[in-house]
Amino acid sequence: MRHFLTLKDYTKEEILEILALGFKIKKKLRKGKFPPYLKKQTLAMIFEKSSTRTRMSFETGMYQLGGHAIFLSSNDSQLGRGEPMKDTARVVSRMADMVMIRTFSQESLEEFAHYATVPVINGLTDLYHPVQLLADYMTMIEHGKADEPVVAYVGDGNNMTHSWMWLAAKLGFELRVASPPGYEADGIVIHETVTEAKKSGAKITFFHDPAEAVQGADVVTTDTWISMGQEEEKEQRIRDFEGFIVDDAMMALAKPDAIFLHCLPAYRGYEVSETVLEGPQSVIFDEAENRLHAQKGLMVWLDKQRNED
Repeated sequence: MRHFLTLKDYTKEEILEILALGFKIKKKLRKGKFPPYLKKQTLAMIFEKSSTRTRMSFETGMYQLGGHAIFLSSNDSQLGRGEPMKDTARVVSRMADMVMIRTFSQESLEEFAHYATVPVINGLTDLYHPVQLLADYMTMIEHGKADEPVVAYVGDGNNMTHSWMWLAAKLGFELRVASPPGYEADGIVIHETVTEAKKSGAKITFFHDPAEAVQGADVVTTDTWISMGQEEEKEQRIRDFEGFIVDDAMMALAKPDAIFLHCLPAYRGYEVSETVLEGPQSVIFDEAENRLHAQKGLMVWLDKQRNED
């Protein structure tokens, strides 16, 4: 049985296999076909952080696969009353076939997975957001940007940055990360991904000047600078991230046919300009839709692995 907690645990071949399944299911959906790969199965969705795309994509995906999804927030479960993760994990595992968790702490997620007896999927933690990267790379493939791409990530060294670093390290492409001083990626993740990159042929470099990172890039991506729980730091972050907005001038430094990605929600005028977000190089809504398709591929793949074991 496999969990999906971070891309660190997956090989290049496995990541591409999951996406191939996602493409296969997406193609069938376009023809109005809904093969019941997960017929009568139940996905428990545990949310300690609110969400639009994560809930919609998993709930819709499970329905389209012939199963059922149950939404549980902290207010709807005993987690909100202090029940230990390990107890919730063992109870939910007895009643559901798969679990998706969106929580604040990677440690809590890993504790849950340790005690769970069904596959557990990371819907987002403080450290990683791997399901988003499946959708991002699916979008890159669809737009012809998966053949030895140069990807520039501009912004905070957060869970999206870490996930991009692992994707690059596993798949062997070039990633340039630009963050202001003091907002760099986690040192342990840097060490681990740079070590992995030596095996795959990936090139991961870090900058404080976003213009250097974006120069000649095939893909430009960013994320909000002010995530949930950081609202009190907003004014300081606005000052610290001055010059890090992905606007028309910055996009002009990338290749003329470069695409722009953003995991959303986007805050226009902060990390990205309105003109870039709504412009012809932006593929953010293809990317958002691909959360549905990539995650369906992931759930079917995890179920297949469990049955084979």
